[in-house]
Amino acid sequence: CRDWFAAAAAARGLDVETDRNGNLWAWWGVPGPGAVVLGSHLDSVTDGGAFDGPLGVASAFAALDTVRASRPAPAAPAGRPVAVVAFADEEGARFGVACLGSRLATGAMDPDRARALSDADGVTLAEAMSSAGHDPARLGPDHEALGRIGSFVELHVEQGRRLVDLNAPVGLASVIWPHGRYRLSFSGQANHAGTTRLEDRRDPMLTFAHTVLATRERAARAGGRATIGRVEVEPNGTNAVPSVVRAWLDARAPSQDGLDELVAGIAAAAGERAGRDGTGLEVAVESLAPLVDFDPALTDRLAAVLGDPPRLPTQAGHDAGVLAAHVPAAMLFVRNPSGVSHSPAEHAEPADCLAGVAALARVLAAEVAR
Repeated sequence: CRDWFAAAAAARGLDVETDRNGNLWAWWGVPGPGAVVLGSHLDSVTDGGAFDGPLGVASAFAALDTVRASRPAPAAPAGRPVAVVAFADEEGARFGVACLGSRLATGAMDPDRARALSDADGVTLAEAMSSAGHDPARLGPDHEALGRIGSFVELHVEQGRRLVDLNAPVGLASVIWPHGRYRLSFSGQANHAGTTRLEDRRDPMLTFAHTVLATRERAARAGGRATIGRVEVEPNGTNAVPSVVRAWLDARAPSQDGLDELVAGIAAAAGERAGRDGTGLEVAVESLAPLVDFDPALTDRLAAVLGDPPRLPTQAGHDAGVLAAHVPAAMLFVRNPSGVSHSPAEHAEPADCLAGVAALARVLAAEVAR
């Protein structure tokens, strides 16, 4: 996908840069302050869909084509410079921390911690970067890159069905819910599945199972979202009582207080059950993202240009949300008729994708002319 990005930029005569954190930039005009930046990410989750991320990058190139085609001399922008960006490792599927490229660029992620992150095979991020020809020693805050951004607009497939219900092909983001990832480690005692009496067991799988049910119950009560979608078991034998169960909790809520209360409630329920089961529990925070209010002035300008489309809150994290604390940022959503995301069933109709490109092109033209 990164090779495709470079080829797409070269075909348009754009200058391509890879910044210190592995993010890709394609420039129309001389890079400098006040740039209008469009883009998203190219990576996916395991068994993910085709639209989450790549739609925003492809649409950015298409919107740029539309704007350039309407100008008599498209070799250089008449106004602010323009960039298309593809942020690295937005999903965090390999190394466990979402929005890694934008977090590092903004200083929200410690570079030493990032270099030490490892995947399921024990390969560190530093090792992976080196093998791909990048220098992990350069990871860290990128004030130069951030200083160039005058406004950032990310287009993304909707991860839900709100636009279907509203019969609208395109919408605007209002806020991103605060959310976090947490590692739950349940420890017990490995033993024989046949010879160990039930009352003699210290089985962390029981504690884990109770925690999964408590997670769903507490999320429903809090009006939030909480999911345990990844689990590792040791020794992972059919005829063995487990010694360790590690699980990853994804939790989201409309407010930070709500998120804190939801996670604390899940941890309390897990701890209470661990006490009854004679097992141990450790809870570690892997990543946190605060409530994001997108730039009101930029969002209002987009609404005016696009005829006031629906405004939607989103429960999913995005690079635009990371950048929003540092530069004016906004988001557009394209209708997803399936309402499904992070799955091969994720979808957007061609007509809606083209509507998204047209909306992004109108936004780009208006922002460049400011």
